[in-house]
Formats: sequence, structure tokens, C-alpha cells
Amino acid sequence: MSRTTLITTASSPRMLASAIGVALSASSAAHLAQAAENTEQKGERNPISLGATNITGQDQDNTSYQVEKASSQKYTAPLVDTPRSVTVVPQQVLKDTAATSLQDALRTVPGITFGAGEGGNPQGDRPFIRGFDAQGDTYLDGVRDTGGQSREIFDIESIEVSKGPNSSFGGRGSAGGSLNLVSKTPQARDFTNGGFTYGSDQTRRYVLDVNRQFLDDSAAFRLNLMSHEQNVAGRDAVNYDRWGVAPSLTFGLGTPTRVNLSYYHMESDDLPDSGIPYGYGSTASNAVHVHDKPTDGGDSSNFYGLKSRDFRKTRADISTVSIEHDLNDNMTLKNTLRHGSTGQDYVLTQPDDSQHNVNQFGTVWRRANSRVSTTTTTTNQTDLFGSFQLAGMKHSYSTGLEFTGEETRVSGYTVTPNSNPIPNGCTPSVVGSSGGNCTSLGNPNPDDAWNGNVARNYNGTNTKATSRAAYVFDTIELDPKWLLNVGLRYDTFDTQANTNAATGRTKLKDDSQFFNWQAGLVWKPTENGSIYTSYATSASPVGGLVGEGQEPNGFVTGINTSDLEPEETVNYELGTKWDLFHDRLSLTAAVFRTEKKNTRILVSSNTFENGGESRVDGLELSASGKITDQWQVFAGYSYLKSELVDPGRIGNRQNVVSAGSNKGNQMPNTPKNSFSLWTTYDITPKLTVGGGAFYVDEVYGDAGNTVYVPSYTRYDAMASYKLTKNVDLQLNVQNLTDKTYYDKAYSAHFANQAAGRTALLTTSFHF
Repeated sequence: MSRTTLITTASSPRMLASAIGVALSASSAAHLAQAAENTEQKGERNPISLGATNITGQDQDNTSYQVEKASSQKYTAPLVDTPRSVTVVPQQVLKDTAATSLQDALRTVPGITFGAGEGGNPQGDRPFIRGFDAQGDTYLDGVRDTGGQSREIFDIESIEVSKGPNSSFGGRGSAGGSLNLVSKTPQARDFTNGGFTYGSDQTRRYVLDVNRQFLDDSAAFRLNLMSHEQNVAGRDAVNYDRWGVAPSLTFGLGTPTRVNLSYYHMESDDLPDSGIPYGYGSTASNAVHVHDKPTDGGDSSNFYGLKSRDFRKTRADISTVSIEHDLNDNMTLKNTLRHGSTGQDYVLTQPDDSQHNVNQFGTVWRRANSRVSTTTTTTNQTDLFGSFQLAGMKHSYSTGLEFTGEETRVSGYTVTPNSNPIPNGCTPSVVGSSGGNCTSLGNPNPDDAWNGNVARNYNGTNTKATSRAAYVFDTIELDPKWLLNVGLRYDTFDTQANTNAATGRTKLKDDSQFFNWQAGLVWKPTENGSIYTSYATSASPVGGLVGEGQEPNGFVTGINTSDLEPEETVNYELGTKWDLFHDRLSLTAAVFRTEKKNTRILVSSNTFENGGESRVDGLELSASGKITDQWQVFAGYSYLKSELVDPGRIGNRQNVVSAGSNKGNQMPNTPKNSFSLWTTYDITPKLTVGGGAFYVDEVYGDAGNTVYVPSYTRYDAMASYKLTKNVDLQLNVQNLTDKTYYDKAYSAHFANQAAGRTALLTTSFHF
């Protein structure tokens, strides 16, 4: 089998795990012997805040779930005075829930679901926020992080979830909201944190986090390492194997000029899981889906892939240089230069039901999906922020310029054979003689010998995009009880897609320019509370995903895309925020309407126009922080009433219209009700217990509402114990009741099944 790999491996994950283990052992031998003495002799160094950036030292005892301010300088007010819904998942929640990936972490934020990937939509994180696809709306320290990825969080301090359209913050896309991942950066104190997690299903995870000051404490170096390998509870054959390293260096701590250098590298090598096929309510050979859900043939552990064929390798490399200078006490200039490169390389089995083998014969065609993609991004972002007084009013402002170049190269493999057997399909008689091409629905064998061939296919699409933007934000204190929050951004976005295929070459391009803005009025009846109303917009131009995913507003062969304007989204929101119990607990509530207009829709065969509309009316509630000194809570509820107001005509992959209409249907990946609760209680100063409940309503996979995944409730539990001043033990049991449920719905053929009951025991060291 011919295979081209995107990964340049410096060392194996097991070698990295060994290195981390040796480092932990060496550090613990030296530090544990002196820990008590050093703790008594050395006072805790005061943290140093580096202006308004997120390079802020935090006391190790600061374990609150409450966050007062977002990391980005574009948020010109504390969260309680910010007129939009923002949820921050802090480090302590990540630790207590034993989250290791972005999807793990976002389970604690209701109103977010994940979509499944295959070939056109890459494998990896595909979040839907308030019902709108946010696949391209993830940021790292305020800079867009493009490329299909399954993101790790070993180098992440917190995750900021901004709800509602916010192109004024980040540019194109962001119809339902965006995610900002805040990196771990050097701090103004020395520490060594490490740990290892052993768990069920052969889970082994090792992490190390070291921070050291030097140059008379004016500089600091921080290093984060991770190695992770596991099988998946309740799933046959599936396994994940990854490792990562993230060094960072800061000069000028505590001085007017700070320079930060950072690098992030992560690799993975998995046997991927495409989940379970949808069943049919009819056994006819021409059956169509009518409110059908996944069917596993009677055994939820069934895996329909092939060990001898399937693989998924990923890579991410991100380099950042940030320079920050305080011009005076009230004005700071910052420049961030980043170059990132991500890659995917996979062949995976999709349990395809499109040929009706599942309902006719109780068999599955092992359709192969493949992708080889590389995305490179270079961004330079310059920000000026601070505060000033004008006409008796205080202004907290942030303004900046952004220039970005992106390029995605997508190709794949030619897998032979890769078609439903002729003439009758995957009949039971060919299951054992198809060379692994077909398998049983009820008893698949991932060890089947596969006698096909995989050859590299270099035909594909190269997509390039250039964007330029200018923006300004201001929070104006009209008087102590009234605040006006405004923001404006102008973007130009030029993109071009060149496709090479056996039938010839095509070139498609689009040039877009658009303004986006937001405005919010905040009334503060008391210092610890606010009531606000706000309006915000977003714009999604043609080709906004730059080839890393299929998009309803993307390039279409044979269509003059220059006639297609950016899709427009507006949001109306009314909310209130309160900090209670001596400002230890933050409560929020908001009602909103989000309307996506001017969407690109099919109006007749091979003819598109900007004229569609979809709408979400919703309610969101949240609570985060301490109810008492011992009792913490991180909870939320989301109600989303979605509707495809005008989805246009139904069309096939060739853009030929068919009968019927999806008008009035519920939007895909949009649960009406979702709820999350995570809480912990300190029984003693050393012993903490906690648990969580997570509910998600029924979710449709497609606009026709013909396939869905059922609602579910998942329960988690944890207990931690401080063995010594320097050693902690923590036990997490995820999916306590071993619930079989699906956490990703694909629009046509399958849904991804979540992990079963998983037990994790973590030993952590702190010096």
C-alpha cells in the first residue's frame, strides 16, 4: 500500500513519555526532599501582570471557576459589563473534569454541538455555536487558528466562548460565535507541575509544565510537554496516540517592554472511528430516511473500519513572536507575528448506508474516505489599547490592524476497490468473500484481510486567501451607571481556488469587502450587576473556510461566484449579569434572536442566489464561581428554537433540484434544550468531591430533518485528595452509567458514538 505521510517525526510518543517520566522522577527526587523547607523559607512571589495581555501570573491557590475579564484586549470592559454572552472555561474546570481535548472541554458549555467530518469536511473539531457552523472560527490568543484539527489542551490556560455574531472581533464567519484558546505563557515565579494519568482502556497520559525565571527575574522560560495514548471505552479497535511540546520565552517581565517567543508542536497517529450507520425505517431497496437514527446491529461496540487500511495522522506547528510596549501608563502598543502550519493525512472507513445494504441485508459497505491536506497561515496583528478621559467621560479603547495570508492544499488517495459490489450490493453471501469491502452490521470484524490498494492521488485543490482588516473598540463611561460599548471592523477578503482533476483544471475566485459592527448599552443599577441590550453583525464571504471544509457559501464549479455577496448575520440580545456572594459567583441570563440573511441558496438547477434566511431564538443561563468557600459550580442552560426560514430548493451534489422543501425545518446540529452542571465541594482542606450532569436534546444531522441522534444525559464524578503539599491524587469517572450516546451527527450516512464509561487516576506534582 502506497502512503504519503505529512508527519516529520522527531521522536515517538513513547520516547516522549519516557522523557517526561524521567524528568518527573528527577525533579521529584530533588524537590520532594526540600519541599517542606523551601515552602517555609520562601514566600510566594507576587504575580506580575504584563499590561492587558494574558501573560499574567496566577497564585496557585486561585482555584475559582469565576473569571472576571477576558484575555483579549478587544474586550474593553470586565465580563460583568460586557454586553454579550461570553463564557470562559478556566484552568480549574479543565483540571477537575479531566478534559484533554477541545471537545472534552466544551462539554461544560451548553449550546455547542460538534459535527462529524469525512472527506470534504475534514476530520477534527467542527463546533456549532447557537446552531451555526463555527469550524473556521477558532482563535489562539486572539489570532485566527485555521486548518482542520483535533485540538489538544495541554498548553491551554482557558477557553473563551463568545456567543452571537462577532465578525467585528475576528473578521469573516463567526455567525453563531467564536472560540478563543488562551495559551500558557511564562510567569513571574518558578514552578514545576507534572503528572501522569493511568486509566481504563489502556489510557496513559503524561504532562510536564516547567517555569523558570532568569536574568535577575526579568525573563522567564516555560515548557509544556504531553504524551497521550488510549483506546476508547465501548469501542472495538479504536485508539488514539499523540504527543506535543510547547516552549515559550518572555523577556522584560515587569518592564515597559516585553517580548514573548513561543512555539507549539503536536502530532497524532490514530486508528479513527467513523461511528455507526443510520438505519432505515423501510427495507426497500430505494428507501429514503424518515426520522431515522443510528443502528449498531445490536452491539454498540461494533467498529466497521479496517485495521489493515485505516489510519489518521495529524500535525500542527505554530510559531509566534509578540512584542508589547507601554507608551505610558494608559497606552500600550502590541505587535503579534504568527506563522502556523497544520496537516492531516488519513484513510478511514465510512459505514456507508447510501446503497441500502443496512436495511436490506443487515450489512455495511466499508466506503473509504481519504484526505491529505496542509494549511499554512501567516498573520501580523498590531494593537493599540488603553484608556483616556474626554469631555468628562472615560474611554477604554482598543484599535488595530491585521494582515493575513492563508493557503490550503487538499488532495487524497485513490482507494481500489471503493464501490458497492455489483450487481446486488453487500449481500450476506459476499461478506466473507469481498476482500474486506463488506462486513456484517451485527458482527463486523476489524481484522478482516483487505486485498485492495491505496495509491496517492495528487489531483486536488489549492486555495489561497489574503485578508486585511482595521478595527476599533471603545467602552464609554457615560456616567457611573451607564456604559456604551461599540466596535467597528472593516475587512477585505480575496480568495482563489485552483482545482486539478482528471477532467481538467478550474479556477474560481472572489473578492469581498465588508463592514461589521456591534453596539451595546449597559445599565448598572449596582456596582456588581448590569442589564444590557446589544446588536452585533457578522459576514461570511465565499470561500471563507479556505478549502478546509464544505460550506454553504463556498465555491461551486460553473457558478460565477463574483455575483455572490457575503452572507450576513445579525443578533439582537437582552441580558443581565450579576456577581453575588461577595462577588464570588457570576450569574448571567440572556434572550436573543440571531438571523442569518442573504444566504446563498439554490433557486433552480445549477443556479444560486443570495436570498435565504435562517433564524434562532434563544435563552441562555449560566453560573460560575463559589457559592461558599467550599462549594463551586460551573453550570449553564441553553434553549435554541431554530428554523430554516428560506433554505431554497433541495439539490443533489450536482446542484440539480429535486422535489420537496426544507422550509420551516429545524436547523441541523441545533438542540432545543441543552444543560450542563459541574460542581465540586471541599469536604476537608485535603479532600474534594465533585460531579457533573450533561444533557443534550435530540439533534438532526441534516436540513431535511430525516436523520437524527437521540437525546442523552451523561453523568461524571470525581474525587481529589492532597496527599502532601506537593502531591495530589484525582480520580475521574466519565460517563458514570456507561450511557451509549452519539456526540456528532453527519448529514447523510453515520453518526459518531461517544466513549463509554472511562476511569482515570491522575497523580500530580507541584514544586
